[in-house]
Amino acid sequence: MAGKRKVIITCAVTGAIHTPSMSPGLPVTPAEIAQAGIEAAEAGAAILHLHAREPETGKPSQDPDLFRELLPPIRERTNAVINLTTGGSPYMTVEERMRPAAEIVPEVASLNMGSMNFGLFPMLKRFKSFRHDWEVEHLEASRNLVFKNTYQDIETILEIGYGNGIRFEFECYDTAHLYNLAHYLDEGRVKPPLFVQTVFGIMGGIGAHPEDVLHMKRTADRLFGNAYVWSVLGAGRHQLEVAAQAAAMGGNIRVGLEDSLWAGPGRLAANSAEQVRLVREVLAGLSLEVATPDEARAMLSLKGADTLNL
Repeated sequence: MAGKRKVIITCAVTGAIHTPSMSPGLPVTPAEIAQAGIEAAEAGAAILHLHAREPETGKPSQDPDLFRELLPPIRERTNAVINLTTGGSPYMTVEERMRPAAEIVPEVASLNMGSMNFGLFPMLKRFKSFRHDWEVEHLEASRNLVFKNTYQDIETILEIGYGNGIRFEFECYDTAHLYNLAHYLDEGRVKPPLFVQTVFGIMGGIGAHPEDVLHMKRTADRLFGNAYVWSVLGAGRHQLEVAAQAAAMGGNIRVGLEDSLWAGPGRLAANSAEQVRLVREVLAGLSLEVATPDEARAMLSLKGADTLNL
């Protein structure tokens, strides 16, 4: 009998979408982010997708020194694959967004595959009290925000990343992003196996209906065949329902407080590790096993853990 399929769990422990006032579980300081990452890895996450924040305000930051502060404890206490954002925040330039990955050269970096409207302002209806003025401004300004990821931006990130042995989590928020990635595959500018993270439920991207998940999977199958590894990210309340559907269809999963603050209807997650444990229950119900970090490295053809510039 063949062995059970192994599912890669990626955990995004803080991110730039949610603000500190939205959840007491959202880590802000480097020590808090490191501890959240360690707990998520101990819960079963093979890959940790990491952002940083300004310790005093919780504002998203791409200061490489903050990453150099939060990464050593994670590296000392876990074997998790390190995945650094190049998305940063939609308000940053691509040069700002690329600094941590360019300087620290992780095994994986995220790469958004197209420009898009990125609507965070509906959160103002759900959260009424904020500690910092920047939080309200951050959300309201997204009414007039285009998250810029031009072809030139994408090519710059690809060149810097591949030049340093970094592979990518290709974040695809809509069908056009899959076609953009297919363009670079046809040109030989991206390297299989492609780690394709299809994102559902962000305002400005594709929705989170089961038909949307099916559509993105069918499109990726047609464009990439056996040249990709599929993973899903369901935003907000859609996190676990999208994860369950994708897992049953052969996919991998991303969870974490960057993507959703919730652990059930109306119940905030204590931390990202709680969401990892919840999705593991889904996988267990489907008789699926969780991939270890080294199994994820083999599946994604990564360079190994000992190459970070810390």
